[in-house]
Amino acid sequence: MYELIAKDRRKWWMLSFAFLATVINYLNRQTLSVMAPVLLQQFRISATSYSQIVFAFMLAYTLMNGVSGRLLDWLGTRIGYGLTIAFWSGAEILNAFSAGAVSLGIFQFLLGIGEAGNYPAGVKLITEWFPPGERSHASGIFNSGASIGAILAPPLLAWIMLARGWRTAFVVIGLLGFLWLAGWLVIYREPEATGTRNQANRLPLKALLRSRFLWQFTVSKVFSDPVWYFYIFWFPQYLKVAHSFSMRQIGETAWIPFFTATLGNLAGGAVFSVLSRAGGGPATARRMAILIFSALMTPAVFAGGIGSAALCIALIATATFGYCGALANLLAIPGDVFPKGAVASIWGLASMGSGMGGMIFSLVTGWLVDHYSFRPAFVLFGLIPLVAAWMVWTLPRKEEHVQLQARVALQ
Repeated sequence: MYELIAKDRRKWWMLSFAFLATVINYLNRQTLSVMAPVLLQQFRISATSYSQIVFAFMLAYTLMNGVSGRLLDWLGTRIGYGLTIAFWSGAEILNAFSAGAVSLGIFQFLLGIGEAGNYPAGVKLITEWFPPGERSHASGIFNSGASIGAILAPPLLAWIMLARGWRTAFVVIGLLGFLWLAGWLVIYREPEATGTRNQANRLPLKALLRSRFLWQFTVSKVFSDPVWYFYIFWFPQYLKVAHSFSMRQIGETAWIPFFTATLGNLAGGAVFSVLSRAGGGPATARRMAILIFSALMTPAVFAGGIGSAALCIALIATATFGYCGALANLLAIPGDVFPKGAVASIWGLASMGSGMGGMIFSLVTGWLVDHYSFRPAFVLFGLIPLVAAWMVWTLPRKEEHVQLQARVALQ
């Protein structure tokens, strides 16, 4: 009994590391976004050029996602997660040495290489430590680190920038990752016999690539995740361009949609629990929750055409609430279908769709803003979540796991 209680406590400690890593991950990612109004003016960077810098980050993120998941399944959570955060923290510090659009793009490319490992590592950790019925809640807590990081970023980074300059902001945020790494290496231990189980449950890449689930899940992320990237990378610049916000005003208000995103993460697990008790099983409950939360993202189509900054922020806050509520359930779906030793690989490969969508829609956003305004961009990002939700609803269920294992056994 004592061992069970001790293990139950340990899993929450391990989840707290994944949560904190995601907070730091988004502080790193948000540094460019919050500094954008200053950097674009200082280096005379247009919206199109800024979209290309974001594209550089997303290109690296996309390419590395195809590798990071497999590496994590091979290296294990402890070593893989540690290497991931060490790399992205070093890349964040390099951004302080930017001298223009080109160097900033190169350093953002390096940042994208490191950051690609965070979600495969977190999903792997949750699948190893938590049973299926707890994974939506655990995923919501893990993913709430993204919105907490995004909440902290505007006021914290604006304060550092106003006090010490934008270069110091990159250095300070980069050092946070190395503090996390020190604690991780001292405290984290793999669950008992995890390595042996994961070795046995690992699926060959050839078998994974035959999976309709993997391909459809990947395409769904092409349409779901760019919505979040739009708010992460463009929201501060939108406030400056459309509502003439100063850096101080951005610091005071840009955190609001990410506070509601935190609530969305918690609501995602709660809605799953209600739907699960109503019957139909975890797979159906997760998909129903994703449909509900995706519908909450559509009112943002009106945000770009509203003169009131407060109402605009409210609509965006509703969209981020919906996005994170959906993602809390989406994060748990691969663990419902595939064995633990393949989950990081599945999530890493599928996240290539996230990066691909981020690249494409980032360039589209820059073009729309330069040639028209932010208004058509908000319409676009209010509608594409419905496409993603439909694709998730029609994903194969648990039985594909059995078919995959049968095919592997025959090889």
